[in-house]
Amino acid sequence: MKNIICAEQPVEEYIIKEEPYYLPVGNEVEIFTAAYENNLPVNLKGPTGCGKTRFMEYMAYKLKRPLITISCHEDLTASDLIGRFLIKGESTEWNDGPLTKSVRTGAICYLDEFVEARMDTRVVIHPLTDDRRIVPIDKLGVILHAPPEFMLSISYNPGYQSVLKDLKQSTRQRFVAMDFEYPPADLETEIVAYESGIDEETARTLVEIGQRIRNFKQHGLEEGVSTRLLIYTGMLIRSGINPKEACKVAMIKPITDDLDLQKSIDEIVSAIVE
Repeated sequence: MKNIICAEQPVEEYIIKEEPYYLPVGNEVEIFTAAYENNLPVNLKGPTGCGKTRFMEYMAYKLKRPLITISCHEDLTASDLIGRFLIKGESTEWNDGPLTKSVRTGAICYLDEFVEARMDTRVVIHPLTDDRRIVPIDKLGVILHAPPEFMLSISYNPGYQSVLKDLKQSTRQRFVAMDFEYPPADLETEIVAYESGIDEETARTLVEIGQRIRNFKQHGLEEGVSTRLLIYTGMLIRSGINPKEACKVAMIKPITDDLDLQKSIDEIVSAIVE
């Protein structure tokens, strides 16, 4: 191997140029801002589709920092996060992984569904979550120190994680934790109407259906209808799809394959939607 070079790591593509639509539910904006100012990592906990990722985009825009998002999965390795060597012609080129790129550029690094990553991969972030704020790159023999602008955030849904995939206390206690839930009915109605382009009355009806379906979590439903699915339903209605059919394909079928549950939920929709 004749030469070792480091590839440039532009971050322009990670800068959010237009303000994302986000309605604060509580004091989450103030808490996240305080955590950023004090170099504290943040853990966002909440159900699927309740707005965690949108919140991260909104905060990155407000804080004027690039946002590098990593979707975690069981095949995610430490090298995927840190980086690796690639052969290019007669040279060996080092390519930063997204975590390393975030540290170098002072970006916000967001690890979505963090518990889906392998155990040996999760520990890679530990040196970044205490007062050291470093990331060792063993393959280069260097240690990167995170600048003040860098922030680490993770998210996961504690509602359906198994014991094997839950966060260990050694990881859990490294983060400030923020709970996210589905918005109150009035705010969720406003969100669904804005995001899907339907009128407020129709949005209110969809939110009512969504809230009733969420009650089925106590009767065998693994996960309730997310705000995201309510928005999808509204989009279909706006495009001319019959409301009952839109509810069936965007609300009922995505959340369960159980025919009895589907039938029960369909009865709720029929009772509300004319």
